[in-house]
Amino acid sequence: MKSEASLLVLRHGQSLWNARAKWQGSADIDLSDLGRDQARRAAIALVDVDIRFGAVVSSQLSRAAETARIIAAHLDLDTPRIDDRWREAHAGEWQGLTPDEIRRDWPGYLDDHRRPPSFEPVEQVVARATETALELLRAAIGSAPTLVVSHSGVIRALRRHQGLLADRVPNLGGTWIHLVNGEVSVGDDFDPHAAPESSGFDEDAGDEPTRVG
Repeated sequence: MKSEASLLVLRHGQSLWNARAKWQGSADIDLSDLGRDQARRAAIALVDVDIRFGAVVSSQLSRAAETARIIAAHLDLDTPRIDDRWREAHAGEWQGLTPDEIRRDWPGYLDDHRRPPSFEPVEQVVARATETALELLRAAIGSAPTLVVSHSGVIRALRRHQGLLADRVPNLGGTWIHLVNGEVSVGDDFDPHAAPESSGFDEDAGDEPTRVG
């Protein structure tokens, strides 16, 4: 099936809490120095793959917005537009906790893939992200793809919703989303091979932090 328009949705660079293996959800945490370097490397890689983007859109959270600004500047694009529907899922009672603290205070939850009561439902994340994706795709018909900087939980929720694999999303990794027959269709994973080997803690996966180097 032919794509009528496309988005590339990337995860932000490493944040200060990624580096400390803290579950951040929609807490507004800045990029680390490594995260800024990852964003610069991703921008260079996007030039190398010779994809011309028409615009950049970002979650309002600082780690995504700064990543988007770094990439947009390098690609000579306008200042990114902010859309809070691309924000990470609110992690409820787990925001600010490490996996060890969650296992201590919420025994069995991570192993059973359960979430605390105030954790934003995945259906809500999928609904808001699909809504904004559809708006962007319809606006981009006949134009260059749009680049979106969002979060691991959003990307994985969209992939799972369409029955696709949702493996760990490295910082600056992501996925293509297409408009096919007027509907949102999640496509292939994207890895710009730009970030350093250590990409930080992926809270949505419940992974242990990756060691630097």
